[in-house]
Parts: sequence; C-alpha cells; structure tokens
Amino acid sequence: MICFLLHLISYGQYDLVIKNGQVIDPESGLDGIRNLGIIDDTIAIITTSEITGDRSIDATALVVAPGFIDPHIHGVSVEAQRYQIRDGVTTALELESGIGFIKYWLESKAGKSLLNYGASAAHSGLRHASLRQNRQYIPETQAQLEKEGYSSKIINQMLIRMMRSRDVILSEDDISHLKTLIEDELKAGAIGIGVPVGYYPQASHYEIFKSYEMAAQYGTTIFSHVRDAHMAAIQEAIANATITGARLHIVHLNSMSLSKIKTGLALVEAAQRQGFPITTEVYPYTAASTSLESVLFDEGWQAKWGMDYQDLQWQATGERLTAETFKKYRSEGGIIIMHMMKPAWIEEALASPITMIGSDGMPYAPLAHPRTAGTYARILGRYVREEGVLNLPEAIRKMTIMPAQMLEAIAPAMKRKGRLQVGADADITIFDPATVIDKASFEKGLDYSEGIIHVIVNGRLTVHDSEIVDGVFNGEPVYGHLRSR
Repeated sequence: MICFLLHLISYGQYDLVIKNGQVIDPESGLDGIRNLGIIDDTIAIITTSEITGDRSIDATALVVAPGFIDPHIHGVSVEAQRYQIRDGVTTALELESGIGFIKYWLESKAGKSLLNYGASAAHSGLRHASLRQNRQYIPETQAQLEKEGYSSKIINQMLIRMMRSRDVILSEDDISHLKTLIEDELKAGAIGIGVPVGYYPQASHYEIFKSYEMAAQYGTTIFSHVRDAHMAAIQEAIANATITGARLHIVHLNSMSLSKIKTGLALVEAAQRQGFPITTEVYPYTAASTSLESVLFDEGWQAKWGMDYQDLQWQATGERLTAETFKKYRSEGGIIIMHMMKPAWIEEALASPITMIGSDGMPYAPLAHPRTAGTYARILGRYVREEGVLNLPEAIRKMTIMPAQMLEAIAPAMKRKGRLQVGADADITIFDPATVIDKASFEKGLDYSEGIIHVIVNGRLTVHDSEIVDGVFNGEPVYGHLRSR
C-alpha cells in the first residue's frame, strides 16, 4: 500500500486505467460499472469516481473479469500460449500429467512466457525413475539438462522410457524411492502431484494409495486422471483421498463419467458435503483427445469407450479412422481425437455448481483439438449467451475464483489471482459478451477466439484490441508451497 501512495503522490495517476467496464468479481459478488486503476502488477483501485492513468482503456459495453485460470493444459510452448491468451487465459497450469525435472523447466520459462505458468510433479515419469534398474536416470538427465538446458528432446526421451514401464508393478523399495523423488520435485516448485493412472492402470492399488498418503503427508493435492472410465475408478480415487486426508482434484470428469455423469457429479458433491477437499473440472466439448499408442486403446477399447474406428479422428490429417488406418497410426504413434460424448452430458456437467472449467488443451499442432484454443470463449458464447446453460457471473466463477481457491492452499500466488480486488494481481480479461465465441473446430483446426478484446498479465497489456502485443512476456511462475527458498 505504501508503494501505491508514493506512486500517486509522485505521478498523480495510475499506470493503466480501465474505464466504464462491467466489473465482475466472483469472490465479493461485485457486478457493476466501475473504473479500475493498476500500479505495476497490482490492482490499486476499483471505483465509480473518475481516475486517470498513463494509459487508458475504454471498456464501455465490455465485461472486465479476472484473467481465466486453466488448471489443465498440455500445450506449454509459446505457440500454444498464443491461442490460450487469445481465449482469455492468463494462468495456464500443467497439473494432470505434470512436468519432469521441474526446476529446469521453470528456469527455462523465465522471461519467455505470455502467461503465468506452473506444473505438478510428474508421478508417471517419477515412478519409472524409481525402479532400481533406472535409478541412474535422474542424475544422468540432470547432468544433461545442466549442460544443454531444458529441451523437448530430453523430455521426449523420458516419455518413451515411461511408456516402457507402464505395466511394471512397483516394489516397496521402489515406492520408498518414488517418495523421495516426489519430495524433491515438490521442493523444486511443483504444485501437487499429477497422477494420470489411467495411462498406467496396471499400477497396483497399493502403489496409488501410497501416493495419496504422500500427498497427505506433504499437505498437497493429487491431480488424477482416474484409473478407468468407470464409477469404480472415481470411487477408488475418492476413497484414497478420504481415508488418507489428501486433497484430490479429478480431471475432466465428463470424459471419465461419460453417460454416468450424473453419478460422477453426485459422488464428488457428496464428498464435498462431508467436508472433504475434493474438486473436479470439465471441458465444453463432446470429444476427448490423447495418444493413440496409449494403453487406452489396448484390446477391448471399443467396448470400454463405446466407440468404433469411425469415432476416432487423426489429428495430423483430420481424417476419421478405419481398422486399417487405426493399426497403421497406432504403430507410428500420435494424437487422436475421440468423439465419445453427447451434448446433454456436457450441459449437465457445466450446469453443476461443483465443476470448474479446465481445457485439457493439447500441445500445439495446426489441427489440434479445438479446446486448445477455444474453451473459455465457447463457455461464454455458446453456453452463456446462446444456450443459457450458465449465467455470466456463474461462468466467470467457474473460470477464475474456483480454480484459484482450489489451489491457494498449495500455491500461495493463487491467493492473489481469480479476483478483481484492491491488492490482487492485475491479471484481467476484458471481453465483449455480445460477440465472444470460439472459432477453432474439429474440421479446420485451431483459430483464435473472437470477442476477447484485451488481456492484461501482471499489469501489462498482452492482448490489445484483439491482437497480441509483440515482445511482452510478462508471465510469472506459480510455485508450490513446499518450494525451497
């Protein structure tokens, strides 16, 4: 506050002023026409009085909202971020799968990120490294990272090795070593533990239970793609969390519940009523996306997922598959889009008061799943304005304060995000409620959303008049609470 007063005494104005916008703060319930002043990276004033600044934005007829927080992304490159920020996202976190060797990844992003960034500890890769025969892998890779810097080549090597050990059952000694590796990643800045056990469902129930015990011991959260698309898998995750006392976030509940979405929602809601810190998210599309070579497409996948070859779309070309092309592409490896959900299931999931929004946006590719580019504008355009599944304040709540509050106990920076209040971080999305809509599609691939007019990240205009501002990389890291200082 002292720096704010000194700034005003010295300059008599704010760095950036947003005038006459419909300011919506989902935590306090504010919803009215206000002027907002920013100093450095912080909101300094929200008022009905006239204020002036070095730079001013006229937000008449526009909504001024907290920057959208995406707790579930896989595209972490600048190319992917360009689509995310044009969709109104100001903080994008890789929490389902996590990032390996997170210390080096965080260092590599400094000064090079459009958005605030962070990730969980990657349980899938760490379990591979915990095997006795692989324990030299961590120091060897750390030495390579120290020498060459963080690169996708090195991480791809890790992913290949991980896939080879997905069916291995960890011994008691392996699990003990895994605990040490997870602790190291948490101390390096990881936000919780990403446990996508659905990609290695042969992992023993004991191993996964012990991972929840680790999370409880460290006072952190499990982010889980549950073991399978059956209620028993959701029940396993909830049982592990309630018994151990761990926080739990179940990712993309819609694609884990499918036609049983009502039951999936009821399970999470019942846990919350009992006071357990269990949360979930959904995305607003009827298709999922993943790697065709993954265990999800092992023998019996048609019955398990209720799909056949024509329901699969090859990302690289946009074509629907046949038995022949399925076999060919599975041997090559790559991303597939799975058309597997009904619109009514999505609407029910979105309407629930317990669900927040997460895109599950994939790594950048021209024909990537449209949720990579359009999740948040789709919510505002289709499900708020056109279909009325949600009202505007509720939609903003799901995209801002809900993920912030879910994370703030384990990521202190989130206490200042997801809000429009004096003293909060100046992460702000300004959009036109009459025109906002997603433009990416399954047929044509990625495209920038429309109606996202201005986006401010840590006080700096990063999108201005619907265009990305060149040379502004104001994203900051979001660290887990156990990070060593």
